[in-house]
Amino acid sequence: MFEMILQLDKLAFSQVNKLAHRYQLMKVFSMVSIIGNGPAYLYLMVLLQLSHPKGQVLFNLAGSSLLLAFPLYFLCKNISRRRRPCHENEFMTFPFEPSDRFSLPSGHATAAFVMATSVSYVFPSLTALAYLCAFFIGCSRVILGVHYPLDIIAGSFLGTLSVHLIHSII
Repeated sequence: MFEMILQLDKLAFSQVNKLAHRYQLMKVFSMVSIIGNGPAYLYLMVLLQLSHPKGQVLFNLAGSSLLLAFPLYFLCKNISRRRRPCHENEFMTFPFEPSDRFSLPSGHATAAFVMATSVSYVFPSLTALAYLCAFFIGCSRVILGVHYPLDIIAGSFLGTLSVHLIHSII
């Protein structure tokens, strides 16, 4: 059963990646992926902390959730040791070399869903926009060839769960 899920995951990756190349989406999704880099979240949290009455609440919730999520992310990544798609297919070209060898779960998706879920608690009117951004950041990682869809799902689950756990404690 698990092997079948992995095969479907690889097939979904292949189809998404082919469509992205056919429609020349690599540059657009490279920019989307950059939005999902860690410093962007820190800048957003600090900016809101300084400029909005609820900024401190977002900073505390998202910051604490990231502090919970990332040790779990590293643990999962080193237990699963799943090779990235860009390291499995020598015939495909990818726009950059990722920072590590393993793909499950996606760190970009984890962080994006920590932010989206935190925003949904603190600024409920922005929930749809926040999750849409997180979704596109996750998609960008598949399109760029550094993650399989299952990696994104695992990262989104880890990020969302971390916020819910921290929120229940705070």
